Amino acid sequence: MRSLRGPLMLTTSIVVLWQAAFWMVGDMALRSPLSTLLYSSDLLSRASFYPHLIETCTAFGAAITIAVGSGLAIGLLLGLSQLARGVLEPMLVAMYSIPKVTLYPILLLAFGLGMPAKIAFGAIHGFIPIALFTINAVRNIRPILLKTGRMLKMNKMQMVWRIIMPAALPEIFTGLRVGFSLTMIGTVLGEMFASQRGLGYMLMNAIGLHNVDVIMSITLMLVVFAASVSSLLLAIDRRMHR
Repeated sequence: MRSLRGPLMLTTSIVVLWQAAFWMVGDMALRSPLSTLLYSSDLLSRASFYPHLIETCTAFGAAITIAVGSGLAIGLLLGLSQLARGVLEPMLVAMYSIPKVTLYPILLLAFGLGMPAKIAFGAIHGFIPIALFTINAVRNIRPILLKTGRMLKMNKMQMVWRIIMPAALPEIFTGLRVGFSLTMIGTVLGEMFASQRGLGYMLMNAIGLHNVDVIMSITLMLVVFAASVSSLLLAIDRRMHR
């Protein structure tokens, strides 16, 4: 029961603040929590909504797969090689500090409009933090563990799977949690700027038409999904660190 007290208090506080903001601002810019829930239920009952939902889920699934795969591979490679880490880690940090929106025109030229550009934009947001957390996790492994592996005459693959990955996994998982959130943001942003389908496209279209109901409903769906998965990942992350 204690584990649920925090999320329940947070949810209640958000709903109360949301309702108070609605009373202050009015229905020109906001909808009440109840009104948004009812409209979201109506939106989910429409067959025309699901192609957009499937499009976003497909793009996000591909983007997070690429982000995790490339982030772990680059992180392990740089973490195990001091020379490569010294050369390439500052480049990753510099890329991480660049606003990713500035790269979107380049991605559009490279991939064109549609699914590939959305996937690339989402993956770019997520793979750098995953790579940086993985580099730091591998770098902070206790030397005695590596010496033990060498004494047992393990090859590189055995060292990675039996010593490095288990020792570095808690910190790597923190990077995965951050990468998940940023990949989702990147995917939706990609749909907002240049797409004909997806939740981001619906959101941008609703902003242009000043359709507050659609804006609030889609925002609520994205927030609920992100918060639910992030809470699950955070719980696993805390257990791993313990």
